[in-house]
Amino acid sequence: MIRTTARPRRRLGVGLAGAAALALLVSACSGGDGPDSQGSTAGVGASDTLVAYTGQAGDYQINFNPYSPSNIGGRGTIYEPLYFINKAQVQDPVPLLGTEYSWNDDGTVLSVTLRDGVSWSDGEPFTADDVVFTFDMLVDTPAINNVGYDGVTEAVDDTHVTFTFDEPAFVKAPDILGQYIVPEHLWADVNPTEDVIENPVGTGAYLLGDFKPQAFTLVANEDYWDGAPALKQIRWLSLSGNQAGADALAAGEIDWQTGPVPDIQNVAENYPGYDALTAHQNQMVLATCSNAELGCTGPQTDPAVRHALYLAMNRDQLNNLAFQGTAAEISPTFALVPSQEQWIADSVEEPVSAGGADAAAAAAVLEDAGYVRGDDGVYAKDGQRVSLNVEVVTGWTDYITAVDAISAQAKEAGIEVVSTQSSWNEWTDKRLKGSFQLAIDSLWQGPAPDPYYVYQYFFTNPTPVGESAGNAYARFSDPAVDAAIEKLQTLDFDDPARMDEFATIQDAVVEDMPYIPIMTGGTTSEWNVRKFSGWPTEDDMYAFPAVWSALDAAQIFKALTPTGE
Repeated sequence: MIRTTARPRRRLGVGLAGAAALALLVSACSGGDGPDSQGSTAGVGASDTLVAYTGQAGDYQINFNPYSPSNIGGRGTIYEPLYFINKAQVQDPVPLLGTEYSWNDDGTVLSVTLRDGVSWSDGEPFTADDVVFTFDMLVDTPAINNVGYDGVTEAVDDTHVTFTFDEPAFVKAPDILGQYIVPEHLWADVNPTEDVIENPVGTGAYLLGDFKPQAFTLVANEDYWDGAPALKQIRWLSLSGNQAGADALAAGEIDWQTGPVPDIQNVAENYPGYDALTAHQNQMVLATCSNAELGCTGPQTDPAVRHALYLAMNRDQLNNLAFQGTAAEISPTFALVPSQEQWIADSVEEPVSAGGADAAAAAAVLEDAGYVRGDDGVYAKDGQRVSLNVEVVTGWTDYITAVDAISAQAKEAGIEVVSTQSSWNEWTDKRLKGSFQLAIDSLWQGPAPDPYYVYQYFFTNPTPVGESAGNAYARFSDPAVDAAIEKLQTLDFDDPARMDEFATIQDAVVEDMPYIPIMTGGTTSEWNVRKFSGWPTEDDMYAFPAVWSALDAAQIFKALTPTGE
C-alpha cells in the first residue's frame, strides 16, 4: 500500500528542482506536444493506453517522491532500482541499472557493476555517483531507511560501486538491489521525507504525462535504455472504491485492477475479454497501536485483549463472507505458509491460526487478565470497557465486510468492535501517527521469499505516537527481537543458525501479537486479455500480479503488448 504522512509538505516547483532539466519533462498542463486534457498523448490511441485502478479512493495529491509515504506513482516505472527481484517465484534477479553483482567471501562487501550508457530523462548521464548519493541519503535519513541500510557506499569508477559493512550482510542484498535510485544533480537539496516532487526525473521506461486529481498518465520513454516499451501510455484513475472498480471493469472502462469483484472465481465468464490471476502473499491483520510506553491508548494496548480478539475470530466464516473464498491460512508468526513454514520454530504451539472461533477461550484469556463481564455483555477492567475501534478505508468493501463480521464474532466473546470509515489519506495519517486503536491492513512481503523481511519491516524501529512510524506502525518494541534481527543480517540464507533467531522473534511476536492475524489475502488481479498480451500466468508469474505493487507492476507494463483491439 502507498501511504501518506502528517508532516507539512514543502512543494518543489521547477525552480527548486532545477528549471533547465525539469523543463525537458512532459509535465502537467504543458500543452504543445504533451498530453491533452483528456489524459491522452498525441499519437497515442486508446488501443495503446492501459487504464489502471489501484484502489485509490479519493482524489490524488500530486507527489512523485519515491521515498515519501504519500507517493502516488513512478516507483519502478520512472525511478528504477539496480535489479528487479521477483518475490512471486524463485528466479534470478533481473538486471536493470545493475548488470552484475557479487559478495566477497565473508559477506562484508557487495560489488555491483552498473549499466553503461544510461541517461536520466533530462539527458544527464546516470553514474555511480547517483547510486552513492541515494544510499548516503538513506543513511542520513532514518525516516526513509526502512531497510535499515547501514553500509558505506563508494564509487570505484562511473560504472562500479561497492557496499561495505562491518559485519556479514548477505540478507541485505535484495533490499540494496531493489532501492530506487534518484539523480544527485536534482536531489542534492531535496528533503526526501517532506518534499513533494511534481516533475519526476528518472531512468525508467515511463515519464509523467499529465496530472489531474482524478487521473494521471505515464507515457513511454522513447529513449529508454532497453528500448521504448510497446505499451505507450498508462492512465491511473481515482474511483470511489471497490464497487466503483467492479463497475468500471464491467463497463470495460479499466484494463487492470487488483481487488474484489462479484463472483471473482469466474471472471473470464462474467467479464468477456478479461481474465484473473490470484496470488497469496499479503497477510491481512488488525494492526494495533500496541505500545502504551510510546503513547498508544485504549484497551488494545493490553496483549490479553489482542489475544482474546484473535481467538474470537472465525476465519472460515470471514473467508466466505468477505473474501469469496480467495483467502488462505495465516501463521501467527507471519512466516508465509506453506512456502516459508520450514522457518517456523518448534516452540510455536499453533503454527497456523485456527479456522474457527473459540469464544470460550477468548473469554478465559480476558478473565485471567482480570477482566469482568458487565451487564451489557462486554468485558471491562478498571472501569474501561473492552470496546475497540477499527479504522477502515471508505470503499474497501471486502475489508468493511470483514470488520462487520469480526464485530459480530467478537461480541460472542464479550468484546465490542466498532468501525470508522475514512478516506485513504485520513486512514493513512491516523495509522502512521498512532491516532488509532485498530486498523485493518496487510503486511507485505519483502524483496525475497523469506520471513526476515516482514520482521525487519514491521517489528523494528518504533517511534512515539505523533511521529510518522513508517512500516512499524504497531510500535512494537523488544530488544531481544532487535538483537535477533541484527543477527539474521549476518547469516546467509541457508545458514541453519538462523533458526534460533527466528525462534526468538516468533515467540515474542506470538506472545505480544501487535498485529492480530486475520488471513493471507488472495490478491486477485482482473485484466484485459483482449486488449493486451503478456500478462503473468500461474505457470509464469514473472512478477507479483498486483497493480499497486509498484516494482512488479513496472515489470508487467514493460512486458505487455497492445493487441490493437
